[in-house]
Amino acid sequence: MKVLQDILKGIDVLKTIGTVNVKISSVNFDSRQAAPNSVFVAVKGTQVDGHIFINKAIELGSRVIVCEKVPKQPNKEVTYVQVKSTGKTLGCLASNFFDNPSSKLTLIGVTGTNGKTTIVSLLFELFRKLGYKAGLLSTIENKIEDEVIGSTHTTPDPVQMNNLMNKMVETGCSYCFMEVSSHSIHQDRIAGLDFNGGIFTNLTHDHLDYHKTFDDYIKTKKKYFDELPSTAFALSNIDDKNGRIMLQNTKAHKKTYAFKTMSDFKGKIIENQFEGLQLNIEGKDFWCRLVGKFNAYNILAVYSAAILAGENKEEVLTALSSVNIVDGRFDFFRAGSNITGIIDYAHTPDALKNVLNTIDAIRTKNETLITVFGAGGDRDPKKRKMMGKIAGQFSDRIILTSDNPRSEDPDTIIEDIKSGVEPNNSAKVISNTNRREAIKTACVLANPGDIILVAGKGHEKYQEIKGVKYPFNDKEILKEFLMI
Repeated sequence: MKVLQDILKGIDVLKTIGTVNVKISSVNFDSRQAAPNSVFVAVKGTQVDGHIFINKAIELGSRVIVCEKVPKQPNKEVTYVQVKSTGKTLGCLASNFFDNPSSKLTLIGVTGTNGKTTIVSLLFELFRKLGYKAGLLSTIENKIEDEVIGSTHTTPDPVQMNNLMNKMVETGCSYCFMEVSSHSIHQDRIAGLDFNGGIFTNLTHDHLDYHKTFDDYIKTKKKYFDELPSTAFALSNIDDKNGRIMLQNTKAHKKTYAFKTMSDFKGKIIENQFEGLQLNIEGKDFWCRLVGKFNAYNILAVYSAAILAGENKEEVLTALSSVNIVDGRFDFFRAGSNITGIIDYAHTPDALKNVLNTIDAIRTKNETLITVFGAGGDRDPKKRKMMGKIAGQFSDRIILTSDNPRSEDPDTIIEDIKSGVEPNNSAKVISNTNRREAIKTACVLANPGDIILVAGKGHEKYQEIKGVKYPFNDKEILKEFLMI
């Protein structure tokens, strides 16, 4: 149990009604999770305003209500705390409730359109190889050392996040590596966290269904770096045209990494094969198992962050040479018939182009590249046409299928993608809304030596259709039809 006045420290309170000397058992923002002696934070969400559930939370036992607008008839048995922004306050309250666990960890966040999951996963694996206990908050999964906790969002909600970090502290973790999504920045889900470092990967077309304009998307990402403390580092990829923008107003120590541009951390690709990458980083040659130019950037970012965290260069490179491929990120294998299968999470135009460019740079051009992909429903529809154009340019055959159609008609999504395929590439395209059958078709069409790319879902083990998540694993299904 905590005392309310203690968890209000550092929070800009406009007004209180009732006593702040009240013991509380938990903090929540979902009225269904309200419990006796809990604090209910009435957050104004993108679709629902939590203020309409205040009475329900009180009925379930909440004795403290944090709100932006106090009800006209306050309950005399309840303490009301009025604040300007309940969204931002939730993060600070959760952090205070769990004794500010982020301040007891070296917390490094990664933001950008592509590469977040790979970078945090590699950092987690690297630092454990270097002898540290660590935690991970990612799209694929959350981890506390070897314990795996399921992940439903790129960045967890503030209560879950601080709870997980508190468990990391209790387990003896020194580091936590987390993905920082644009949604979490915009919604102040990371408020109250004490970051020691931030990494920017790149910025391309994504999430415009939420941000509406690319300018707003840029400003949201930049806000993360603007709010980093002077004690942290801000590490940015300046080969990306937005890399320098991220560093403009940050108080953190500004550091850069690049392959093409003069930077603090410089890399060079020596060789790129399906078996791995040969890189030169700061004058040192080394080999790693990851594939592709985009992964070269990820490796350079990981190396740079490790050096900024005070690690030894030789030890970092040695450890990086043995890190594993991240689940669903250019995850490739070869079948007995010498067919190469590749599973990748690419679900944006830029990510799809990166993967296809990587394959194109490695392949002999004597084989056929068959690309199976779709696009998520209820998400930014503008990117569909762009993805169709890109697939048409770089693939020999295209099988358009369902991704996670959610509430949308899969045929409509496919038609949106198909409209972007240029007329001279239209003969390459066939469609099948059944993703399993689409993957099967690719395997039937493939001859020895050919390459099959199944893109869009990567690590996901489900397919969401009309509000229901059905078990679905691209890699298992592709292997099944290739008889591995």
